[in-house]
Amino acid sequence: MSQSVLLQAIVYLAAGVVFVPIAKRLGLGSVLGYLLAGMVIGPDGLGLVGEEGQDVMHVAEFGVVIMLFLIGLELEPDLLWKLRVPIVGLGGLQVVLTTVVISGLAMLTGLPWQAALAVGMILTMSSTAIVLQTMNEKGLMQAASGQSTFSVLLFQDIAVIPILALLPLLATYPLSESGEGGGHDTLLADLPGWLQTLAVLGAVLAVVMLGRFVMRPVFRIIASTGLREVFIASALLLVGGVALLMESVGLSPALGAFVSGVVLANSEYKHELESDIDPFRGLLLGLFFISVGSSIDFGLIQENPLLVVGVVLGMMTLKAIVLAVLGRRFKLSTDQNLIFSLALSQVGEFAFVLLSFSLQNGILDTRTVGLLTAAVALSMALTPIVFLVNEKLLLPRIGTTAQDKKASDQFSASNPVIVAGFGRYGNIVGRFLRANGIGTTVLDFDSDRVDILRKIGIKVYYGDASRYDLLKSAGAEEAKVIVIALDSPEKSLELVETIKKHFPHLQILVRARDRDDAYELMDAGIEHVYRETLDSSLRTGVDAMRLLGLRAYHAERSARLFRKHDEEALSELASVRHDQKQYFSTARRRIRELEQLISSDETDRWLREVEEGWDSESLRREANQQTN
Repeated sequence: MSQSVLLQAIVYLAAGVVFVPIAKRLGLGSVLGYLLAGMVIGPDGLGLVGEEGQDVMHVAEFGVVIMLFLIGLELEPDLLWKLRVPIVGLGGLQVVLTTVVISGLAMLTGLPWQAALAVGMILTMSSTAIVLQTMNEKGLMQAASGQSTFSVLLFQDIAVIPILALLPLLATYPLSESGEGGGHDTLLADLPGWLQTLAVLGAVLAVVMLGRFVMRPVFRIIASTGLREVFIASALLLVGGVALLMESVGLSPALGAFVSGVVLANSEYKHELESDIDPFRGLLLGLFFISVGSSIDFGLIQENPLLVVGVVLGMMTLKAIVLAVLGRRFKLSTDQNLIFSLALSQVGEFAFVLLSFSLQNGILDTRTVGLLTAAVALSMALTPIVFLVNEKLLLPRIGTTAQDKKASDQFSASNPVIVAGFGRYGNIVGRFLRANGIGTTVLDFDSDRVDILRKIGIKVYYGDASRYDLLKSAGAEEAKVIVIALDSPEKSLELVETIKKHFPHLQILVRARDRDDAYELMDAGIEHVYRETLDSSLRTGVDAMRLLGLRAYHAERSARLFRKHDEEALSELASVRHDQKQYFSTARRRIRELEQLISSDETDRWLREVEEGWDSESLRREANQQTN
């Protein structure tokens, strides 16, 4: 038995290791890579996993549980209040309208109204795991489409509570006809429907009380031991215990984890919990997606190909139409609305839980559940492809056409600087250059941000700066410098490649979020890399020294010395970072050198070049020009 489990683990890990890098390389995203891996190793593929794959999925569903717990941790009251309109309005209307539309069509196929209503509520759910991971990879979470998507997904997660409470009231089939009803082992299995509803609400209340009054003192005691592994174990115990409690009363384990996360959102241990649990989330989610891919019943699809394809395309189209109408009603721009409506058009992982629950409680029959399970899995597998088609084909032709034409008429080829990305970083660079009379052409891919900035008098043009044609229209052939201040490191590297290929004369200045981003950019041959927190961190250190009574002159000189030394160390560390032993050795040596340098007489020699007119390079260049 142990050998069988080990063999399964090797098969799943090997499939992920092989297919995910290939999918990422092809621009398909990691989620589709996991799903493809599952299809290949599944019963209808190579047959490397069989019926035991369902057992693996039950384990892997814990990844969804952990993800919902982490999402709950992020939902502080201030954020909830900020998103109250899209959460309640946009999310609420999406759930209600989608349920009504799908339920109506299901009734037209001959299903009883109870079963049709259950199908509508189940199919209104979208995949939190796939959508959030994909949008994070593409750097869309801060855009209007990302915020609206998150709001709808959040409301859907909350809506699972009343849906699971209502489903037992819709039972129409005897449990013996449901296929698995007799084996449904929960504490509430033998209770009447109304009492099950009260028990479910009581379980949710118990989770709230546990998180608010029990777990904080427990975490305080465990944290006092200083043993991180015990803290990790207690965090996993909390999530697992809540999931088990929810499952024992027939409720979604992920929902319980979400509620407990929300309760702990203001806890002083929030960030420690996030950092400790997050690695488990990534690994188990990958396993979950592989399991979803392997569970697709291609036999059922082959027997009823037109029916299955019709159900998949029909429900995805209906959901996209409802979402697009709501997006327009909530004033999303064309491109953002296109991303929003297509991103949520699939049916999510909660549907597997709800379908199983419906089958076990006699709400839906075996054939309907089998058909919908295959359709849900296929819709999840199609989602990364839908993202790709939208990004490569639809947005350039539909979402951006009108705005690009409007912007291209105003591009000025005489501006020496192009700024790509006008968020928290790029807008400071752009405003500083303009204040100094330097002409700049600013590009940003968030149309809502473009509209807002234009209203306050800042000229910003909508467009994806990584597109060659847009860069050319923006005057890249005549410009001298391009500042890349995009939020997404992947997009920054893509833009760097485009510039090097088509506009090699441009001097490239790139924002990096941290050292890892800086290393990647340096590997790409970029000389001018700017870590976004370096200057502000040094300013904080200088102020701290001054408040401690040290002279301002000494603090400023030390900061300049630190920056010069750190940038030199960055280049050296970048070249050895793949050799862990040498990397740590070099880092330790550099730290010692800096401490010795600041306290030694060599400081003046080091700083002389830095302080010489503040810009020794410019002085040398001017002197050479005068000599010649």
